[in-house]
Amino acid sequence: MRPESETQLAEMVREAKEPLRIQGGGTRPVGRVVDGTELDVSGVRGITLYEPGALTLVAGAGTPMAEIDAALEAEAQMLAFEPMDHRALLGTSGSPTLGGVVAGNVSGPRRVSAVGACRDSVLGVRFVDGSGQVVKNGGRVMKNVTGYDLSKLMSGAYGTLGVLSEVALKVLPRPEGEATLSVPGLSAAQAVAAMAAALKSPFEVSGAAWDPLVGVQLRVEGLSASVTYRASRLQSLLAPFGAARVTDDNQASAMIWRAIRDVERLKDHAVVVRVSIKPGNLTELLHLASETLCDPRTRAPGFDIVADWGGGLVWFGATTPQLEICAQALPAGQGAVAETGGRILLDYLQRHCAGAGGHATLIKGPVGLRRAVASFQPEAAPVAVLTTGLRQRFDPRGILNSGLME
Repeated sequence: MRPESETQLAEMVREAKEPLRIQGGGTRPVGRVVDGTELDVSGVRGITLYEPGALTLVAGAGTPMAEIDAALEAEAQMLAFEPMDHRALLGTSGSPTLGGVVAGNVSGPRRVSAVGACRDSVLGVRFVDGSGQVVKNGGRVMKNVTGYDLSKLMSGAYGTLGVLSEVALKVLPRPEGEATLSVPGLSAAQAVAAMAAALKSPFEVSGAAWDPLVGVQLRVEGLSASVTYRASRLQSLLAPFGAARVTDDNQASAMIWRAIRDVERLKDHAVVVRVSIKPGNLTELLHLASETLCDPRTRAPGFDIVADWGGGLVWFGATTPQLEICAQALPAGQGAVAETGGRILLDYLQRHCAGAGGHATLIKGPVGLRRAVASFQPEAAPVAVLTTGLRQRFDPRGILNSGLME
């Protein structure tokens, strides 16, 4: 089914007799595999309002992100939360859509700065609930919501509470210049300390990432003269951690952060898990995981990692040989290597996060693994009660992406 308007979308949901699998661009198959009739919302598309002076854009949920980016670039503006493009990591095709980005609350490296996550840029939404009713919340200007902000609720619900039909977003001017500072050769503890020092400084860092193979990378953006000054001051601040190399070419710096945003370093890994934790817990997590999920002879860990958001976002990736290490490290029964090793890696990270106040989500893995595990962090009992109540209210028949987040 492929509706071409919100009215058709509502009618199709209302008349559905079986579960629906919501799909936009088809670029991000995350979560438990959903069985049901495909509801392709890519036809509900188009920019319906764009006022550069008011920093506001409104578009259909099926609008390709490429179309939105082109419109914003023509006015030297941008989506501040720089949403990740999952295609390289997941090996998918198609075109990412606005609805998919908002439904997944997809947020990039700038999340660590004052602009926040995707949900913080959403001004309002229109969506169709599980009974086929059209619901509107928020509006097209800032500070317009009274009562419960359903726009925030829909951001990150992955289509389980409603099918987005329209989104209103806040946009921001595109920075005139940017620069990236790189400090190689840092351990996890040193990297966390360096990123914390930079983020706590007055130099307005808009990106802070660490790759053990590359080192710490920090981004500053703004007016060109300000970028040059702040980069220089950050070099001095980072001196105790090593000599920081500065990439001050806008295009070269942008390419660095596009690769970080899209987690390109792990694109050839069979299983990828996204972990959100307190940045200060990164060192302990890596130490414990490296001690537990490792080759008993060589002590080689059964995973690779890259970190973003100052250490608050950690991507764990495992190749097939690394999954074999995970499968041998802890008992998990029989099964294919990717499924057994992937299940052990995910389970270990989710158990750690349950005790540390974080969450771990399976982003990439074989279909058999996605069918067998809870891809999203299991919720604490009180939260699970609230979640169940919300789903019963918004999708009483349980037909919207049923089971995807379970």
